[in-house]
Amino acid sequence: MSRIGKKPIIVPNGVTLTVTPANEVILKGPKGELKSTIDRDIKVELVDGQINIIRPTDQIRHRAMHGLYRALIANMVVGVTEGFSKTLELVGVGYRAAVTGQQIDMALGFSHNIIFDLPKEIKASATAEKGKNPTITLESIDKQLLGQVAAKIRGLRKPEPYKGKGVRYSGEIVRRKAGKAAGK
Repeated sequence: MSRIGKKPIIVPNGVTLTVTPANEVILKGPKGELKSTIDRDIKVELVDGQINIIRPTDQIRHRAMHGLYRALIANMVVGVTEGFSKTLELVGVGYRAAVTGQQIDMALGFSHNIIFDLPKEIKASATAEKGKNPTITLESIDKQLLGQVAAKIRGLRKPEPYKGKGVRYSGEIVRRKAGKAAGK
């Protein structure tokens, strides 16, 4: 049995769960509403304020999806109650960012500024303190979308190993390489 799949999800107050006949899970909470379609074999039921995920057999496919959908639904519950956030640091001379509406305008050392359009589900803010690297904070209720957008922004200028310049996640450790002089 899947240890993760067997574990029930506790539903906080103010969160409602709806499972449609087409196996679509809809969660509504104080922060918003999330929908996800799950496999037709996996059953979702709400009993005494806990969500239980039930699989029909012990096939490898069913066991794999059991834990997967439990984790996805647990992330949806956290998203509609608390939300998720990711922070990106811009490390480099002249690197900066500004947020206007649903667009991030970034100067990342290219000949032109990069304008990145955000999905409507994501809120962004940029800060630049003296003596610290500029940061971009992304917030959303959808963990999967948030991670995907943060990865795309990071992919615009990945941290390079010699000077460590680029866009990185807050707290990310970049392995540094010795330069040409170290080879002699």
